[in-house]
Amino acid sequence: MDRSLFVPSRATACGQAELVVDAGHHQRVVQQGILRAEVSLDVATADFKAMLLPQPGGHAVSIVTAFRRLAQRGVEIRLLHSGTPSAAALAELKAALPRNLTIRRCPRLHAKAVIVDCRAMYLGSANLTGAGLGAKADGRRNFELGIWTEVSGLIDAVLEQFNALWEGRRCTTCRRKDICPVPLEEPKL
Repeated sequence: MDRSLFVPSRATACGQAELVVDAGHHQRVVQQGILRAEVSLDVATADFKAMLLPQPGGHAVSIVTAFRRLAQRGVEIRLLHSGTPSAAALAELKAALPRNLTIRRCPRLHAKAVIVDCRAMYLGSANLTGAGLGAKADGRRNFELGIWTEVSGLIDAVLEQFNALWEGRRCTTCRRKDICPVPLEEPKL
């Protein structure tokens, strides 16, 4: 493991967090997090694209295909995003929306979080895109920072915020009805 990608740092007096930098996002958040989910996966992202995940043998699959495989194993996936998914992501979703994958949109969402099985979490700057969480080379990816943690109190606090958005509890006081006439709309596939 390249230790320059994961920089341990003390998050609070009650737990640990790792600083995840640049290319470390793909290994820590996607490979060791998302793809290893067993029960649930909650993702908040401003931007959602069909980022490609390298596979053994040199080919790649999209994150939508990875979500489909997780859903087929029984993992419940909630994806909350702010914009329109990329054309490639929409095309894949239209082909077959996995039963255990629910997608909602909140135009004001700018947070980025990935919560795996309610026990591990990424919180940082990276979107669900190739340039953010993907395996792109250094010259083609964003400069990203985030933390990876298993501190239950922090995970619970972020999950509470995620659930407040997911359930529409923040919609009643939202003043952006001009861009969000249908609160928490699901994609028209």
